[in-house]
Amino acid sequence: MRRPILLLTLTLGCMGALTACGDRTPMPVHVVPEPATVVPETGFFEFSERTTFAVGDDEQAAVAEAFAALFTVPAGFTPRVTTDPAAAGDIRFETDTTRTAESYALHVTPTGITVRAADRSGFFYAMQTLRQLLPAALEGSRAADAAWRVPAVRIEDAPRFAYRGMHLDVARFFMPREHVLRLIECMAQLKLNKLHLHLTDDNGWRLEIKRYPRLTEVGAWRVDRPGVPFPARRNPAPGEPTPVGGFYTQDDIREIVAYAAERQIEVIPEIDVPAHSNAALAAYPEYACPVVNRYIGVLPGLGGRNADIIFCAGNEQVFGFLQNILDEVLELFPSRYIHLGGDEAWKTHWKTCPLCQARIRREKLASVEELQGYFMRRVCDYVRSKGREVIGWDELTNSRLPEGVIIQGWQGYGQAALKAAAQGHRFILTPARVLYLIRYQGPQRFEPVTYFGNNTLQDVYGYEPVQEDWAPEYESLLMGVQASMWTEFCDTPEDVEYLLFPRLAALAEVAWQPRGTKDWPGFLQRLDTFLPRLDAMGVTYARSMFNIQQRIEPDGGALRVELACIRPDVEIRYTTDGSEPAADSPLYAEPLRIEGPVTVKCATFRDGCREGEVLELPLDFNKATACPVLGAGANGYVLVNGLRGSDKYTDSEWCTWEPGKEVSFTIDLGACDTLHRFTAGCITNYGMAVHLPSQISVALSDDNRTFTEAASRRFTPAEIFREGTFIEDLTLDLGGRTARYVQVRLRDAGPCPENHVRPGQSAKLYLDEIIIE
Repeated sequence: MRRPILLLTLTLGCMGALTACGDRTPMPVHVVPEPATVVPETGFFEFSERTTFAVGDDEQAAVAEAFAALFTVPAGFTPRVTTDPAAAGDIRFETDTTRTAESYALHVTPTGITVRAADRSGFFYAMQTLRQLLPAALEGSRAADAAWRVPAVRIEDAPRFAYRGMHLDVARFFMPREHVLRLIECMAQLKLNKLHLHLTDDNGWRLEIKRYPRLTEVGAWRVDRPGVPFPARRNPAPGEPTPVGGFYTQDDIREIVAYAAERQIEVIPEIDVPAHSNAALAAYPEYACPVVNRYIGVLPGLGGRNADIIFCAGNEQVFGFLQNILDEVLELFPSRYIHLGGDEAWKTHWKTCPLCQARIRREKLASVEELQGYFMRRVCDYVRSKGREVIGWDELTNSRLPEGVIIQGWQGYGQAALKAAAQGHRFILTPARVLYLIRYQGPQRFEPVTYFGNNTLQDVYGYEPVQEDWAPEYESLLMGVQASMWTEFCDTPEDVEYLLFPRLAALAEVAWQPRGTKDWPGFLQRLDTFLPRLDAMGVTYARSMFNIQQRIEPDGGALRVELACIRPDVEIRYTTDGSEPAADSPLYAEPLRIEGPVTVKCATFRDGCREGEVLELPLDFNKATACPVLGAGANGYVLVNGLRGSDKYTDSEWCTWEPGKEVSFTIDLGACDTLHRFTAGCITNYGMAVHLPSQISVALSDDNRTFTEAASRRFTPAEIFREGTFIEDLTLDLGGRTARYVQVRLRDAGPCPENHVRPGQSAKLYLDEIIIE
């Protein structure tokens, strides 16, 4: 009797797991993040309505059922899950207590799949790997013609870091609940396990607190400044309508937390104190310092001097207020960690506040910086008394650290976090220079306006957290890494997604892969397989990795044009006749030498199809073009490289200098010539304090020793500090004089005036092309 039963079992198994017996070539396995060990084998396992999961307990069943449910809509069937120990499943979960947390072993054969793990996370991550081995149609609507099969493979896998995070700023831009849930789904596929929610800031309070309803009635809403970028928005006036905003109800939060927990993601709330608190203080102004004499409103932008309005450290009632808020936060978020901010606290009012000064004397503190340390220790101690751990930004290292606090290193490359590590504190790295996803992710001419410079996909992927010069003990204190998505320039959920993806996939590889195993071309292959999953989910993502960055330098009277793309698997095709580049256009193989006016157009191609945007470079020539520039600094060549900069002053085509010093540089025309007119391109970006100079002058010389001023021009504050973002040409009449050397002198505009959005900050000066006629 035993033999017929065995044959029946094998027959039923083959019905649920068809094998491609004729295929002896192992199929490539593309998963993001890349598993630690991948050994492809031959054949396929195919899912069908007869496929059965056999698991060991209800916890494993929940993981299997969630995975099986993915098939319901696109495939039209749902594999069965059983906890019956006698059942013969096609996919078997086996508990292996010798494995490390979150690790798993996955073996796919044509006749079945075995998963081994020690915990629920391990089984879940094995399913996410299996999910990526299935067609991308699994993430979409009905796909009747899809082949629901996965290649045979052996995988051994475990994460490098226990903390693999994504920070989401929902205070600057309120991200609706359903979009947060979709981001959590994407995080789960990438095996990220920490969602840091930045819930409060000057620009909005996003969490319902029952005890203090005005936090959301008032603090969740701000004035509208349509068409004005975040840094340039003026503060609200009393009585202005506040139509922009939103908040999460406590039921919303419970749903988000539960949804994330099912996907092995811990949601870490951030209640930022003592600064970034205008939204809270707009609702409850009695908790600001009594010396504040300005209207407190929810800020639509940076806030200027109003950003100095923070919680009063001398008012004892502030601590009761925050403790009551934290009581509700702790009930809503079962997370091990609570983030308390502690960043960018300007102490302007603490210096003159009688309550704060009394606190300093009473506690025998040395300074207002130590007062922040006192403030943070009190709030941290309260959270710790409730059995939780505290995370704070790296400014906490400016004074005595609260006991047990975990430091999140963000400034620069996160070096300040090492000050905490030297004192034995754990830390997390999210360096702004690499992992702040608000920065541009590709050649800026094609990107929506945001802050600062670039953090490309390749920059994120290439980041190595552990540096060679670290003390040996630091690595053991490093909990992991986090990509931080700040939303100052986001107006829609799609804006947020565009900045997150695909860079979040690169962060996942940094967080998961063993050190020293990076493979940029291999990652791109895996990414190309992952992106269709985002397409199927309707997630917006950038294709900036296919765009071209130019570098144009003088080259012996001509221009040397270098073109580059971060993807090594594309061709760059170009034209110089005004036509659009095509697959049969000239192939860029080495820098171009341009000797006269021309427009270069170029784009990337792969397999005959255009991948990137068309980069158009209108190169113009004048007497200064391609001439040596003396004294302008390392990037002075952009002043004479024939290409005008875009409206993004960090696009690599603008020359700038340190504020507060007179600027002087000289252009060597190579020979004496008759000069009629001088023009310098100048950009204004009001919100970033980029403005015209206060004055500009041009002097001429035949020998580069004796100069005679030929023309000058001064600008009034009204001309300099105009609002907006725009480019204008500064033109001077040289009167037909003859000279070889053209010396340019400029002074920046000095401190921004009091009515500026950045009062007192030094104005910055950016020049573009110098045109001499």
